[in-house]
Amino acid sequence: MRTKTIKKNKINVVTLGCSKNVYDSEVLMGQLRANDKDVVHEEEGNIVVINTCGFIANAKEESINTILEYVGKKEEGIVDKVFVTGCLSERYKPDLQKEIPSVDQYFGTTELPALLKALEADYKHELIGERLTTTPKNYAYLKIAEGCDRPCSFCAIPIMRGKHKSTPIEELVIEAEKLAANGVKELILIAQDLTYYGLDIYKKRNLAELLKELIKVEGIDWIRLHYAYPTGFPLDVLEVMRDESKVCNYIDIPLQHISDSILKSMRRGSGKEKVNKLLKDFRMTVPSIAIRTTLIVGYPGETEENFQELKQWVTAMRFDRLGCFTYSHEENTHAYNLVDDVPEDVKMQRANEIMEIQSQISWELNQEKIGKEFKVVIDRKEGSYFVGRTQYDSPDVDNEVLINAEKGYIRTGDFVNVIITGAEDFDLYAKVM
Repeated sequence: MRTKTIKKNKINVVTLGCSKNVYDSEVLMGQLRANDKDVVHEEEGNIVVINTCGFIANAKEESINTILEYVGKKEEGIVDKVFVTGCLSERYKPDLQKEIPSVDQYFGTTELPALLKALEADYKHELIGERLTTTPKNYAYLKIAEGCDRPCSFCAIPIMRGKHKSTPIEELVIEAEKLAANGVKELILIAQDLTYYGLDIYKKRNLAELLKELIKVEGIDWIRLHYAYPTGFPLDVLEVMRDESKVCNYIDIPLQHISDSILKSMRRGSGKEKVNKLLKDFRMTVPSIAIRTTLIVGYPGETEENFQELKQWVTAMRFDRLGCFTYSHEENTHAYNLVDDVPEDVKMQRANEIMEIQSQISWELNQEKIGKEFKVVIDRKEGSYFVGRTQYDSPDVDNEVLINAEKGYIRTGDFVNVIITGAEDFDLYAKVM
C-alpha cells in the first residue's frame, strides 16, 4: 500500500511599508521558527503572509496590488494559502473581505496570536527579543514603542496602530543583547513617536535613560534615532548624544511644514518659532548633528504664499537629509473634513521644487566632505563597490559611501576609516585609509 506524500509547508512572509512593518515581520518569523516552521522572507513558499501598509494612497495601492498578485498565484495553484496582516488589513478589513474574498484570512496589527494559530503555530510569550532579522547582519531595527497619541490631522496611524505603548527598558536591553550576540552592531531605534517614550509607563519622557542603558550593551557600536516628534522633545537626549560616542549624531524628526497656519491646521502643537528654536538647540548642543526631516506639500489650504515660505525655510535651514511627500486625503482623519483643494499636478510640482532645493544643498554639503576622514560601516557589496555609511546616514534613505572593491577586500559589517575622494548629490566616493 502506497503512503501518501505530505508536502512540508513553507511560509513566505512578504513585507511592505516602513521599518515598523519590517520589525513586525521579523517578530512573526521568529515565532514561526520557534514553532519549527519552515519560514522565508520574500522567497517562494506555498503559504504566503502579506504584511501590508495602509498609510497613504501609494502604499495602499502597492499593498492591494501585492494581495492581488498572490491571490492570482493561489488561483493558478502556485501557492496554497494567502493570509493578510498589517495596517491595511487593520484599517479596511471589512472592505477587503468583500472585495478580495479569495484571501484565506485577514488580521489586524494586534492579532499576532490569531495569525499564528491560523498558521498552526502557538504564540510563545517567553520569546522576548527573539526575531528572525531580515536586514543586513550589521544593523537591526529596535521598536521601542507601539502606537501614537498625537492628534496630527493628516495621519491615520492611531487608527491602525492604536494608542502609544512603551516597551519597558529591561525588555529592550534583553532584545539588544540578543541582537548583539547575533552580530548586530548598529541599533536603529524606531517608534511612531520616540519623543513620547516612557510617558505611559514611567510617567516621564525617558528616551535618554533608555539610551544610557543600551549604550552598556557589549557589541553595539552605533545607536541611531528615527521618528522623533518635535513637540515636547526631551532635550536631555541631546546631551547623551553629545557625550556618548555610541549614539550617532543623527536625528530623524519629521517636521511636515513651517507655515504657522498650516502647522495649526495639521494640529502639530508647534509653530514656526518653536520649531526653529528646537533646531537651534540641536545644532548648539551637538554641532556635528545630521538632521533628517520629512515635509508634506499640498495640504488642504496650502497657498502659494505658504509654499514659498516653506521653500525659503528649507533653503535657510540646510537640512542634511530631507524627504518630501504630497498630501494624501485619508478617510477618518481630521483633515479629511477639509477640502483637498490643491490639484495633484500642483502637489507634484511643489514636491519636485523642494527636492531640487535639497539636492543642491546635499551636493554642497557633500563637497565639503572631500578630503575629510570618516568612520564607515560596510552594508554590502554591489557591483564593483563596497557600499557603506557614516554615522550621519541611515540605511535605504540617506547617502551612501562607495569604495572601489578592486582596491582590496572589506567584510560586510566591518567598520573602516576612509577619506572622501569625491561627492555627488547623494553619494560619496572614498578610499580606505
